[in-house]
Amino acid sequence: MSGLLGKKIGCTHIFDTQGKMVSVTAVEAGPCVVLKVGDKKVQLGFDVVKEKHVKKPQLAVFKKINTAPRKFIREVVKDAATEYKVGEELKTDIFKDGDYVDVIGISKGKGFQGGMKRWNWSGTPMTHGSTSHRRVGSIGSSTTPGRVWKGHHMPGHMGCARVTVQNLKVVGVDVENNLLMVKGAIPGSNGGYVMIKNSLRKKLSVAAAAIQTKKDEQKGPKKPAKK
Repeated sequence: MSGLLGKKIGCTHIFDTQGKMVSVTAVEAGPCVVLKVGDKKVQLGFDVVKEKHVKKPQLAVFKKINTAPRKFIREVVKDAATEYKVGEELKTDIFKDGDYVDVIGISKGKGFQGGMKRWNWSGTPMTHGSTSHRRVGSIGSSTTPGRVWKGHHMPGHMGCARVTVQNLKVVGVDVENNLLMVKGAIPGSNGGYVMIKNSLRKKLSVAAAAIQTKKDEQKGPKKPAKK
């Protein structure tokens, strides 16, 4: 599994080869510099930043590998078929049209919200003398269990959380401008940093194909049809 770091640019639409309009999100993906290579993961850096905005211990690490400081640093799982070298750059050409990816980002913060908006409560009757249309209401039993269950849905802070959207299709790759066109919406506001990695869907399809091939080999060659 491989991946890239990027920045959400915004939503737009394109037309496919059949002339159908497809809603997409444009992502500036890379170039990402390899900062560290581990046994199972690779540390990537994205978005060049001025040296004066970087702490001295971090700046020493960047100077050691002879590369400009990066603002957004994350680790991704290594691709077993790829050899990584410290200092090399990864670009959007690791993806192609038709690939499925998982996108990780920080969702938009919405502040303190009530239970109906935060958890999609249906609310109480709006007529017949009801005076608690959008209130919380009862939150627990009486004698048993005699307390409020942990994790009970309540009003509180909404959004500004790490969100992963899975199985999004890549419908356009612009290597020259480091752009990916991803079908659908991805988390976060415009200008927010995201992680893009190959979807588990690809692994499952490869595994299913291998299982089907093994079954066909066990069955043996097909018998000729009787005339």
